Amino acid sequence: MDLDDFKESSHVEDRRSSRGGFGGGVSMRSLFMLAPIIRMLLKTKFGWAIIGVGAFLYFSGFNPLSQAGGSSKVTADDEKKAVFIKKVLATTEDIWGQILPKYGIRYKKPNLVLYRGKTTSGCGFASAQMGPFYCPADQKVYLDLGFFDELARRHNSPGDFAQAYVLAHEIGHHIQNMQGTLQKVQQVQQRFGNSPKANALQVRVELQADCYSGVWAHHAQKRFRVLEPGDINEALRAASSIGDDTLQKEAQGYVVPDSFTHGSSQQRVEWFKRGFISGDLRSCNTFN
Repeated sequence: MDLDDFKESSHVEDRRSSRGGFGGGVSMRSLFMLAPIIRMLLKTKFGWAIIGVGAFLYFSGFNPLSQAGGSSKVTADDEKKAVFIKKVLATTEDIWGQILPKYGIRYKKPNLVLYRGKTTSGCGFASAQMGPFYCPADQKVYLDLGFFDELARRHNSPGDFAQAYVLAHEIGHHIQNMQGTLQKVQQVQQRFGNSPKANALQVRVELQADCYSGVWAHHAQKRFRVLEPGDINEALRAASSIGDDTLQKEAQGYVVPDSFTHGSSQQRVEWFKRGFISGDLRSCNTFN
């Protein structure tokens, strides 16, 4: 994917340099250093107010104490991935900002949170093991760049467009949130509880996000001519490699369709291709 001359999105919260833990993390050493200050603040109403504001920021995903905890080194390879994904984010902003009004939706740009290891989100604790995800509560996408290493090594899906597909899928969830789809599905899932019916609904949500990522790719190519030979195959390989059936076979040697939450490899590939070929959100109705 050729994005060399493209701008980077400014809607990014970069928490990679903070140590692991909630909101970037605070080491025990930092807590000991801050203990005298905290005790002093607890003696006054103003001090309590400061602590309250700090706690609010902390559990909102921003760690006001992260600077006291020191920082970890960001490698050149990590920074290269970050620059690329920020440029991909910028293309999603341009594309969706242009085409969504045609469907009666005014696009609101989400923030992308880059982190390493652990952080907090509006949806609770986030860790690298969870993989990339979108949080409707704070309308942010959370991404540990280490996932791309796993995508390449463990799932045999290297390539920059495979990475772009992953982000575009999460942005697809943001569009679903703006449409009200996520809220409606959640309400129905609550009635079903922890059952195959609830899982089946989640599969439809994920497949629609795959289709939306295909719509983005269609318009990114049409408008910017950014795709290079092999890019679409990279996306299709990534979609296939993280299908529920493929992952279950790798983990346990057999498949349990009722437990699917993202769709089979074939389904994920087919819905991405449908969005890419049509370039039309209306082709992405996975609920019919």
